[in-house]
Amino acid sequence: MPLCLPMIRHLKAPELFGPIDRLPVLGTRVSKRTFEVLNPSTGEVLAELPDMGDEETRAAIDKAYVAQPGWAGLTARERSDVLWRWHQLIIDHADDLAAILTAEMGKPLAEAKSEVSHAAAYLQWYAEEANRIYGETISAPSTDRRMMVIKQPLGVVGTITPWNFPASMVARKISPALAAGCTIVLKPAEQTPLVAGAMFALAHQAGFPEGVVNLIYASEGDAVGRELCANPKVRKISFTGSTEVGRLLMRQCSDQIKKVSLELGGNAPFIVFDDADIDAAVEGAIQAKFRNAGQTCVSANRLYVQSSVHDEFVEKFVEKVRRLWVGDGFAPGVDIGPLIDKHALAKIESHTADAVEKGGTIRCGGNRIGKDGTFFEPTVLTEISSVMAVAQEETFGPLAPIIRFDDADQVVREANDTIYGLAAYFFASNLKRVWRVAEALEYGMVGINTGRMSSEAAPFGGIKQSGIGREGSRHGLEDYLEMKYLCMGGI
Repeated sequence: MPLCLPMIRHLKAPELFGPIDRLPVLGTRVSKRTFEVLNPSTGEVLAELPDMGDEETRAAIDKAYVAQPGWAGLTARERSDVLWRWHQLIIDHADDLAAILTAEMGKPLAEAKSEVSHAAAYLQWYAEEANRIYGETISAPSTDRRMMVIKQPLGVVGTITPWNFPASMVARKISPALAAGCTIVLKPAEQTPLVAGAMFALAHQAGFPEGVVNLIYASEGDAVGRELCANPKVRKISFTGSTEVGRLLMRQCSDQIKKVSLELGGNAPFIVFDDADIDAAVEGAIQAKFRNAGQTCVSANRLYVQSSVHDEFVEKFVEKVRRLWVGDGFAPGVDIGPLIDKHALAKIESHTADAVEKGGTIRCGGNRIGKDGTFFEPTVLTEISSVMAVAQEETFGPLAPIIRFDDADQVVREANDTIYGLAAYFFASNLKRVWRVAEALEYGMVGINTGRMSSEAAPFGGIKQSGIGREGSRHGLEDYLEMKYLCMGGI
């Protein structure tokens, strides 16, 4: 009897799912092992999926390798049309996809719907960008030759996506690759594979040829990652996750000089200067800190507030944080859902306890909620010092440590004093200060007087040990193209 994805509660269109071993987007199944997907709000089992490994990954790579020349051989318009159809199917099934996402990841349904819309936006953007892959002509040094540059797809791309944005990250990673003419083998996070499965089922309906998009389910990424890195048919790896795993994948790819795109850890500073609009800064901090329960790579991890406005900011911020409602993502009006698992819960409890032990003050929150699920109160800490774990490590949860500062130059130095360089935020009104701080912060993305800055039209990515490459924008397409110089003589 074939494994089937079960009907998840609140779904309106369970026909999205069929028997797993009949979906053409899956590699050949060899292992008989399975793993469970859990609802983090309740701990209930949502699905039992095949636990695939290196053999299934190798079979999926072989399918992608065979399919790639045909996919690349289509016109840009033909590839664009398939991406457009996929985009429309995502829009048509947005409510169902959001329900799956909330069930397996926990985020509030309103946030899940926003994420699905964001995923669709990436498909739309790269459906359009597929038609804008341009070469160039070069002035030749003699009259008997012509020189030009063309751009061609890399080939097969292995992608590994995280659990915190399981729909938008799938679209953001693979849509530029598909637009460029590459084929895909995707391994979604083991905590949140169901929405990826639904999106790939819709991709099949959209008309992608056999072998162009391939999905691998696995409870652990080691075997899949090793095969993707070692297999010479894979020309590039795109990974979003921890810096530790990113380093490992980079080492594994080094023997083949394989291209990599890495979107890794962050330790984002959020700075409030004394000339800021404090109310706007509070709203921005709520967005940057508590979206997705603080489980975003660009989440504000260290909040620096200048001394002259510190007390006002803290008072207004704490008041807003106290009003945030924590609960099951399907409950109406919920602002913050559960943490993804018990490990995440243990980490935020550890960071809170460490801060208090070293002199920090809990201004609100600080406790786990209930015995079931992985809920934690949105928490604000003050009197934070550099010796505390919250000032050094990425918490990845609804914990906001506030650090008082006096000198503007010093706070920039402290903000830059990290191996990470993904995202930073600051609020200020003086134009001279805005330009100087924006240019001085050592981060790939800087939000100025805003707590949200992600867009399919903008390049997303970091510097230092936060990663390599960019996703989104026209630059994201370039990462999946090879540049080829042509020189024709005898003209």
